[in-house]
Amino acid sequence: MKLWGWVLVLLAAAAAAAFGWHWLADDPGYLLLRLRGTTVETTLVFALVALATLALALALAWRLLRWPVRLWFRRVRRRSRERMANGLIALAEGRYAQAEKELWKATHYAELRAPALLAAARAALGQDAAARADEALSEAAENAPAAALALRARLLREQGRQAEALTLLRGAQQDRPLAPAAWVEYIEAALAGGDTSAAREGLAPLARSQALPPARLEALETRVLAAALAAQPSPDAGDALWSSLSRAQRRNPALIAAYARRVAALGRPLPGMSEVEAGLRRDWDDALVLAYGELGPVDAAARLRTAEGWLAAQPNSSALLTTLGRLCAELKLWGKAHEYLERALGIAESAAAWCARGDAFGGEGDAANAARCYRNALRLGRAEASEPLPSRGPRRDVDTQALVVEERSAHGVPRLPGS
Repeated sequence: MKLWGWVLVLLAAAAAAAFGWHWLADDPGYLLLRLRGTTVETTLVFALVALATLALALALAWRLLRWPVRLWFRRVRRRSRERMANGLIALAEGRYAQAEKELWKATHYAELRAPALLAAARAALGQDAAARADEALSEAAENAPAAALALRARLLREQGRQAEALTLLRGAQQDRPLAPAAWVEYIEAALAGGDTSAAREGLAPLARSQALPPARLEALETRVLAAALAAQPSPDAGDALWSSLSRAQRRNPALIAAYARRVAALGRPLPGMSEVEAGLRRDWDDALVLAYGELGPVDAAARLRTAEGWLAAQPNSSALLTTLGRLCAELKLWGKAHEYLERALGIAESAAAWCARGDAFGGEGDAANAARCYRNALRLGRAEASEPLPSRGPRRDVDTQALVVEERSAHGVPRLPGS
């Protein structure tokens, strides 16, 4: 507001005060109080001023009386926050006993009680004190029932008690909607227990909550649908589930691989082969290439010709070389299988390549070398160095160097690989 505006306001206030004063001066009012023979006479204006002064004095006295209490509560709040912070740091560092002690002390402040109890339950379980963890969760459920339920289910699942976690969440679902974290635990518990139908049921409410980042939700959905495809009891059931998926889901390499492996295992590999080939035409994926070689002996010669056609564009793909070696082994082309698999292992060692080479040795009747290959696959999983295979006599060395393939832009201009 500009200066002239303030001047107008002050003039209006002064005029109102002058008018009010003259109005009260003409008749200030009369107040008579009589109690047990005592009479008090005064003007109404004075009585109102006296009451306002008394109220102000009482408010000031009340604040002075509350001052020590407020100081005490402020100290409790500050100490509880410090203990909460110390407890969470100790929990992250793995000092569970100290964390539990600090977190229980932090529960004295009401606003921190629920989170402190939830963290204390985690700290108690870190000491294998299931009874104390259960006590903390029971108390936390009074203030934060949804969070306590989700954490209880997670702790049960981490203890390997997936069936109990799923039963707990199913019972709670009947009473109230589950929190997003509880739906995640519901899905994980169902997956761990092999109940893919329940896991799929949990995807829709979790997606509606929009609580998970899209990438994480997609990864969880992929795991659930891949497990569901792998659990189908018949080719018709597998085809029905595959048809019920969205177009984007049917383009997911992990789901294509799961579908192809399952229908092939059930004796109907051709639909899976078609899906894998279509997926690789859209976009190259090593996991999909490996699945192409794991569809059994049916039509292995045709698949070998198709895979060898991909070699011109992907000569340095260890996954493709592994698949070629596996298909050659299916056709009992042992020498060719070993050449492909040696090159695959020379480019990048993998458990799949070692297992495929072990299968090739086993098919030849060389049990000793097959066992060495299988041990190398296990060593690779433990991040240990592989065991070299003994020489099998004079043989042409296999070139395991990466090949340089000329790449061109959309206009036909040569460019560096990977640019």
